[in-house]
Amino acid sequence: MGGKPLLAMNIVAFPLGEMDKSVLRDILRGGLEKIKEAGALLVGGHSIEDKELKYGLSVTGVVHPDRVMLNSGARPGDKLLLTKPLGTGILSTAIKGGLAGEELEKVITECMITLNRVAGDAMAEVGAHGCTDITGFGLIGHLFEMAHASKVSITVDTAAVPLLQQTHDFASMGIIPEGAYKNKKFYQKWVTNHLAELDPLEMILYDPQTSGGLLIAASPEQLAAMEKKIRAASSLPCAVIGTVQEGEAGRIILV
Repeated sequence: MGGKPLLAMNIVAFPLGEMDKSVLRDILRGGLEKIKEAGALLVGGHSIEDKELKYGLSVTGVVHPDRVMLNSGARPGDKLLLTKPLGTGILSTAIKGGLAGEELEKVITECMITLNRVAGDAMAEVGAHGCTDITGFGLIGHLFEMAHASKVSITVDTAAVPLLQQTHDFASMGIIPEGAYKNKKFYQKWVTNHLAELDPLEMILYDPQTSGGLLIAASPEQLAAMEKKIRAASSLPCAVIGTVQEGEAGRIILV
């Protein structure tokens, strides 16, 4: 990594009376594996007893001011690279409803546990103008944040957006998490939608993601070099999904 390592602390809420402690051990072991993979150090943690299981990490790090990557740097003429497929929210909902089996659970787990380190390293090496990650606000929510902060409009080639397997199928069946509807209610005022009426892809673009990929804005030449490096190191699909242009700040156009 060069410089000071990231420091991580476990944050845990666990229902001791309802779950075996082996579950907690497995969670902490999995977290430690990812901490080590990221080149960080575990320096302790905090835990409470709670009826609902929760786990996360509080992470502290140092970055040079000249190397901070903001979501406000997208420029007209830039292309947008999405480094992980969408669908974790929809597929998790299907699994919780007993509509999907262990194989699909393995697929989304593999996606969620894949760090963004390869994409981040490629971005740092090649260069980029702006970046954000795709998490709870869905692709459209984070596209809006980038477009609004950068004072630009963004056109999305919806056919190019990579999806996890069966995401489209379950979305077509109406298996949509509540968070996607909340995202649509909040962000749709900034969206110009040229998709067919009731096209399930629209809701997929609002789907809240867990541990989603990076959305990187850069020149076409920079993105081509980044995409090549990412594809060589990761089995997850990534793709150039959109274009940045002058226009109403925050406007997202779906085509």
